[in-house]
Amino acid sequence: MKDALTIHRALLEWEAVHEIVRLPFALAHADELPRALGLPSERCLVTRVYSCDDAFGDQRFLTGVIVPAGGRPSTDAVRATVGAKTVRPAHADLVNTATEYAANLVCPLLLPDDMPVFVDQRVMDALPPDDVVYTATGEASTALGIRARTLYALTHAKPADLTTPKTPVP
Repeated sequence: MKDALTIHRALLEWEAVHEIVRLPFALAHADELPRALGLPSERCLVTRVYSCDDAFGDQRFLTGVIVPAGGRPSTDAVRATVGAKTVRPAHADLVNTATEYAANLVCPLLLPDDMPVFVDQRVMDALPPDDVVYTATGEASTALGIRARTLYALTHAKPADLTTPKTPVP
């Protein structure tokens, strides 16, 4: 399983300024980051993983969505964004296997190359790019602090409106 040390080493290799923060208590879910860090949820980002069936229904794939802690994107918006026929939260065992992170503590970095990653446009609009954001590291006792612009660049996350249901895919 990937953890804070794996992320730290990758970020050092990429020469990305970051901080691994030890948390005052162990997290059961990344949505607890604001409470653990004493920060607003907009500064604490959670990666949700969805299982998708393509528009033809013959192929399945996973997609990652970066949202503020406690936030849940519209599944209709995710479906339309990725061009899928159906979208549902991925089962924990599938998330663990595919991402190599604990399912409730997925970091948006080092995800599989074939997993598209999107970031809620509202997150990008709300935060100055040089602000530090925090995200899970795959382990319960640490968080990653990194500039928003650096995180978006390293994840190759595409901005998307994930709140408004869009026109259904035929």
